[in-house]
Amino acid sequence: MKKRMAITALGLGAAYLMRNKDSRDKLSRQFNEFNDTPLRGDRSHTNSQPRERKKGLLGNLLS
Repeated sequence: MKKRMAITALGLGAAYLMRNKDSRDKLSRQFNEFNDTPLRGDRSHTNSQPRERKKGLLGNLLS
């Protein structure tokens, strides 16, 4: 029964995406952004810049 419900949900989602171009475009952009994300621990990604460390409330008051 659970397998049948999962297949039904997948079919309904596919039908929704086939009829709505905006939803297809949004999903496509999300996949592209996810694909451009570096893997955890991967330091070969050259677009990442070192982040400034935020001091927080007490750090800002004391410095």
